Parts: sequence; C-alpha cells; structure tokens
Amino acid sequence: MKDLSPPVVEGQPPIVPGGYRQGLITAITVLLGFSLTFLRFWSFEAPGHWAVLSIFSTGTSMLALVLQLVALFRSLRLEDQVVTEYQKTVRWFISSVIVLLLALSFAIIESVLEPT
Repeated sequence: MKDLSPPVVEGQPPIVPGGYRQGLITAITVLLGFSLTFLRFWSFEAPGHWAVLSIFSTGTSMLALVLQLVALFRSLRLEDQVVTEYQKTVRWFISSVIVLLLALSFAIIESVLEPT
C-alpha cells in the first residue's frame, strides 16, 4: 500500500495529511449547526416555564457552543497543519461533544421530570 502522508522534512515538525483538516472543519460546523438549532429551540421556542434543570441544560449547551467555536477557530489556523496542534484541536472538539451530550442528557431528564 502506498504511503500518502506528506513527506517529513528534517528539522520541521510533521504535518497532517491532506483532507484531515477539512474533515474536522466539516464535522465541527455540522455539530455547531445542530447545537445552535437545539439551543434556539430548547431555550427560546419550547413551550412551558423555565425550571432549575433548564439552567443546567441551557448552560451546558452554551458551554458546548463555546468549545465548538474554539475548536473551529483552532482548526482554521495555519498552525493546525502541524500534527501536535491538530491533536489539540481534536481534543477541544471531543470535549465539546462530551459537553453537548451532557447538555442533551440534562434536557432529556428535564423533559421527563417536567410536570404536564
């Protein structure tokens, strides 16, 4: 099998193979779009009154949005071609996914516990 990774130049850090950054940017923007839509519906358009659990789900959703924006900003930098920087950006993105899952869990718990 042919090695498609970019050549390593001595004295320079290794760079990410072509297509990796574009895939990460696409994943971040898709999740960012979902997060914005969910936050808009859950925080502003959903029927009912705010409860204590609403603050947890909305707050963690907003934190996930901030983490996704940081990951997107990092992924658009030229320095993100270096493997170590790319790995940090992926960690930012994964942490935003975990926080978003936590926010969705809070929202589910709130909807189950909400009196009808």
